[in-house]
Amino acid sequence: MKILIIDDDTVVAGLWAKSLKAEGFEVIFATTGKDGIELAKKDKPDFILLDQIMPDMKGNDVLQILKKDPQTTTIPVAIASNYSEEALMKDAIQKGAVDYILKFQVEPEDLVHKIKILAKGAKSAA
Repeated sequence: MKILIIDDDTVVAGLWAKSLKAEGFEVIFATTGKDGIELAKKDKPDFILLDQIMPDMKGNDVLQILKKDPQTTTIPVAIASNYSEEALMKDAIQKGAVDYILKFQVEPEDLVHKIKILAKGAKSAA
């Protein structure tokens, strides 16, 4: 399974990637929303882990673009952020996120388990 991590925090993304790769996942990265959208279209990942606050775009805006594009609309996307504002979280779910994960509340190993469940659930719902 191929996972796209879109996050400008390369330290956190690197920790997650290490745990995901240890479980056999292929991991690709983008550090901006624009690059993430392009990678999603080009590489067709099975799952996207998307940061909320990046230098060029908000995660919810990236999510909206991905969900409106026929090439990427079926890819499950989870927002992973340190921002726990209720309005941001509700907006993400309304725009099609399968989950809103608070970075400070999840260990890399738990994230791997959560992605397995979310990806499987999204596939069976499709």
